[in-house]
Amino acid sequence: MTFQKSALATACALAGMMIVSTPAMAIGGASGPHVGYPTTGKIGAVNLNPYGIAPLTAVIRNGGYTVTDVSVRIVPKEGGQEIAYKVSDTQVRTHGGIPVFGLYPDWRNTVEVSYTKTSEGKSERVEKEAYKIYAGPANIATAGYAGVKSVFPKAKVRKMSKEFEDRLYLINNMIAATPNTTRVVWNNPMGGALEWNRYPQNAIYDTKGELRWYMEPSRIYDPDNVYKAGIMMGFRQNNDGAFTWGYGQRYVKYDLMGREIFNRQLPDGYADFSHAMDPMQNGNYLVRVASSDHVRPDGKHVHTVRDVIIEVDPNGQVVDEWRLWDILDPYRDTVLKVLDQGAVCLNIDASQAGKTLSAEELARMDQNDKFGDIVGSGAGRNWVHVNSVDYDPTDDSIIISSRHQSALIKIGRDKQVKWIMGSPEGWKGDFAKKVLKPVDKNGKPITCEGSTCEGDFDWTWTQHTAFKIDEKSKGDIIYVSAFDNGDARGMEQPALPEMKYSRAVIYRIDQKKMTIEQVWEYGKERGHELFSAVTSLVEYQPDHDSIVMYSATAGALYDLKTGAFASAPNPTIMEFRWGETTPAVEIQLKDCTGYQAWPFSVEKAFSQEIKPGK
Repeated sequence: MTFQKSALATACALAGMMIVSTPAMAIGGASGPHVGYPTTGKIGAVNLNPYGIAPLTAVIRNGGYTVTDVSVRIVPKEGGQEIAYKVSDTQVRTHGGIPVFGLYPDWRNTVEVSYTKTSEGKSERVEKEAYKIYAGPANIATAGYAGVKSVFPKAKVRKMSKEFEDRLYLINNMIAATPNTTRVVWNNPMGGALEWNRYPQNAIYDTKGELRWYMEPSRIYDPDNVYKAGIMMGFRQNNDGAFTWGYGQRYVKYDLMGREIFNRQLPDGYADFSHAMDPMQNGNYLVRVASSDHVRPDGKHVHTVRDVIIEVDPNGQVVDEWRLWDILDPYRDTVLKVLDQGAVCLNIDASQAGKTLSAEELARMDQNDKFGDIVGSGAGRNWVHVNSVDYDPTDDSIIISSRHQSALIKIGRDKQVKWIMGSPEGWKGDFAKKVLKPVDKNGKPITCEGSTCEGDFDWTWTQHTAFKIDEKSKGDIIYVSAFDNGDARGMEQPALPEMKYSRAVIYRIDQKKMTIEQVWEYGKERGHELFSAVTSLVEYQPDHDSIVMYSATAGALYDLKTGAFASAPNPTIMEFRWGETTPAVEIQLKDCTGYQAWPFSVEKAFSQEIKPGK
C-alpha cells in the first residue's frame, strides 16, 4: 500500500512538471490551465480539415486577435504551381482565422501568411510568416473491380499555354457502381431513378497535374441512407464563391473549405435529383428533379424520370415548376428508337452496344408496369432526360438540354416553347413551327434533308450542357454552347462504333428570325479518340475569353461478352482561346469515370468582401 501511494505521488509530480514545462500542451478545466492544443506562429493553432469534408484545407486560428489584411501563399513543390490569394476580412471572421486552401497531400507543406493582428488597440503587421502543415495521403472509398489503379486519377498535362498556367480545375467524377450503392429502388409509386447512385470523386487539380483539393464525403454521404445517397452532380460556383450541387434526394451549398451553407432534402413532392442545379441571377435556384407521385393517363401512379424543373428560393420554397410532360410531347419517340442501348446515360451495358429499340418494343412497354430509369416514352420512363438547365433573365425563360430528344429547347415562364434546336424529324403541330432554321455565316438558308444538312452544319446528338453565353449575346442574338456527345448522329447508328465522335460546338441563334448558325466546333477532327457516349461539358470562361471542354468518358474500352468496362475512361480537359480550334490546354486524366470539369475562381472563394448591410 505504501509503495502504491509513493508511486502515485511520483506520477502526479511528473505530470505536474510536464504541465508546467509545456503550457501550450496543458490540460484542465475552468479552474486551471485550459490550452489543450499546440500553437504555432504568432497567432494560433492550425486546424486541419476544419469542417470534415475537405482534407487539403486548414484554418490558422486567430488566437484571440482581430486579424485583417490577410494574404496566403502555398509554397509550391519544385517546379510546381503556386497558389496565392488574398483573404477578405469577411472570410477571416467566418472561419475564425486564416483559411488555407491548396495543400499538397502526403506532404509537409510550407504556408506563408501575411496579416495584421490587433488586440486591445495595439496592432502588429506580420509578413510572410511560415507555417509547416502536413496533410495526409488523399483517400476515399474505391470500387473493388479490376480496373481501379488509384484512389484519384493521375493527371497527364499534354499542353499548357502560359496564360492558362494559373488555372485550377474542379473535376466532378464518380467511381464505378458498387453493390452497396445500387441496391435501393422505389416501390410505391413505381419506378424512378433511386438506384442511380455512385460514390463521389470530386477533386481540384493544378496545371502541373497535382491534386490540390478533394472531398472526403462520408460526413454528408451515406449509401445506406436513401436520403443521403446519390451521384453528386451539377456543381456550379456561385457569384459568392461557394459551390452548389445536388445528389439523390438533396440539394446543397458548401464553401470551398467545406463549411455547410445549406444541405436540404428535396421538397416532398419531388424526387431523384441529378445533373443540374443552376444558380439564377435573382438568387433562386433551378433544380432538375422528378415528380415523386404522378398519375398517368392510364391511372398508374409513378415516379417520373428526369423531366421536372423546379425553381426554389433561398429559403427552399418552390416558387415555380416546369412539368415537361405537360409542355413537350412525351411520346415523341424518334430519337428513342435510334439510341445505342449500350450507353444510355450512365447505365452502360456493353453487351447491348449497337442495339436500338423498335417502335413495337416501345409500344409494348405501355402494356406492362416496367417504369423507372429506362428508355421509353411517356411519363414514368426516361423519355426526355434533361441534363442541363440554364436561366435567361433577358426574357425570363429556361434553356434545357434534352438528351433523349437530342434537342436544346427554350421554354418561357408561361410554359410555352419559344424555340427548338434539333433535327425537325418527329416534331409535330406547333412544335414543328418552333424548330430553328439553319443558315450560313451570310444568313443564307442551309439545305437540309431529314436530319442531315449540307456543309459543316450539324445538330447536336444526345448532347450535354446547353449554356447561353451571356457575355457574347445581345438582345435577340444569343450564343449557346453545348457538348455534342454524338450518339445516334443523323438519327442512325453507324456501321462501326469507331465511326462515332463527339464535339464541342457553339451556335449563334437569332431568336426573332428563328435561325441558327454554327460558328465554332472542335472534336470531329479527333474522331473516336474523344468520343464520350455520356456525360461531358462545354462552357465559356469570361476571365480568359475561352471555351473549356471536358470529354468525360473518352477512351473507355468494353468487354462485349460481359458488358463491363475492360478499361476505365481517360477523360480529357481542354481549353481554347475564343475562336481558335487548337487547344491551348490539354490535360488527360487516367482511368476514371468523369462527369464534368471546369476552372474555378480562388478569388471568388476567398477575396470578396461583403459590406455590412449588403
